[in-house]
Amino acid sequence: MNLAVEGVTRSVEGEVHLSEIDLVLEPGLHVVIGRTLAGKTSLLRLLAGLDRPTSGRILIDGKDSRKVPTNQRRVGFVYQQFINYPGFTVYDNIAAPLRRSGVARREIDGKVRETAEILRIEHLLDRLPAELSGGQQQRVAIARALVKEADLVLLDEPLANLDYKLREELRHELRTVFRRSACAVVYTTTEPTEALLMGGNAVVLVEGRVLQTGPVLETYRAPTSTSVAEVFSDPPMNLVAGHLTGESLSFAGLTVPCPTHMRALPKGGLTVGIRPNHLIIDPVPGLAALAGEVELSEVNGSETFVHVFAGDSSFVVECEGVHAMPVGLAVRLGVNPANLFAFSNAGNLLALPEPGTQQ
Repeated sequence: MNLAVEGVTRSVEGEVHLSEIDLVLEPGLHVVIGRTLAGKTSLLRLLAGLDRPTSGRILIDGKDSRKVPTNQRRVGFVYQQFINYPGFTVYDNIAAPLRRSGVARREIDGKVRETAEILRIEHLLDRLPAELSGGQQQRVAIARALVKEADLVLLDEPLANLDYKLREELRHELRTVFRRSACAVVYTTTEPTEALLMGGNAVVLVEGRVLQTGPVLETYRAPTSTSVAEVFSDPPMNLVAGHLTGESLSFAGLTVPCPTHMRALPKGGLTVGIRPNHLIIDPVPGLAALAGEVELSEVNGSETFVHVFAGDSSFVVECEGVHAMPVGLAVRLGVNPANLFAFSNAGNLLALPEPGTQQ
C-alpha cells in the first residue's frame, strides 16, 4: 500500500494541531520524531482514519481515504498505553482481529502462534493480561497489530512506558520484525537516540509542521534548520550568535580562523551550531577554547551533561563517564572549528561540518 498525505491541516476548536502536511509513506519504516504536543498522535489518528482532515486529503493507493470505510482499512494501531482485552487470554487477544475478519480457525491458529513466536510470547498464550509484565503486555498489543498482516502499522511511542532494559530489548525485536514485514510502519518518538537506533526514514515534526524528511542518519547529520537541529539532538544542539569575516569566525567571545567549509559563505552575522559531544572540557593545548564556569552537572547513565557558561553564552557539553563537577568550577571549553554547523539568522542551514568530522 502507498499512502500520500497532501496539504493536510487538522484543527480542533480553532486550535491548529497539524498544518499543511505533505508526506509519502511507502512500505518500510518511518520514524516520526517530535517533542510532546508536536502533533504526532494527531497525525497517526488521521492516517488510521479515526479523525478527518480539516483540509487537504489522504490518498490510499491513489484513492481518497474518505471513500474507504475505516473498518475496511488494513491498519494496526499500537498505543503508548498497552491496551489489551482483560478478559481474553493472550491467544484470544492476538486472534481477535482475525476472528472479526472471518479468517478460518486453522489459519488463525497458525498466524497467532507464528506472530507470538516472533515476539517471544509463545509461552504466554494461555495467560491473561493481568498476569503479564508491562513489556509482555506491550508485546501482545504489538502482536495483535501485526497478526492481521496490515498494510499500515501505527505505533504511538510504544516503548515510552517501559523501563530501560525492556525498551532496549523490545526495540531490537521490533527492528527485526519490521525488516521482515512488507507493510508501511509509522513509529513515533520524542527521543533522537531512539530514532537513530530504529533507522528507516525520519519525519521531523515541529509544532504541527513537517520540517524535514529523509533517511534517519542523513537527517541527523544534515539538519536543514535550527529547529530540526534542536529537536533531532539529545541534548539539543548548542546554537550561538556568530560573525564571519573573510579570515575568521567569531562566536561567544572566541575568534578562530574561518573553517574551510564556511569560506564560501557571505560575510556577516550567522548562527553557529555545536553538538554537545563536540565540545571538550579542559582540552589539550592548541585547541581553540573558551574560559567558562560550570552552571550544572547532570549524570545521565554512563554520560554526564555539563552546563557551562562561557563567553556570553550557555553551552551543554556531553562527557563520557560520570563526572562530579561543582557549580562555579572554572573550566576551559574546547571546540574544533571543523565540527561547527552554520545557519542563517533565519535558521536555515548554510554549511555542514567538514566531511568525516561529524559523529
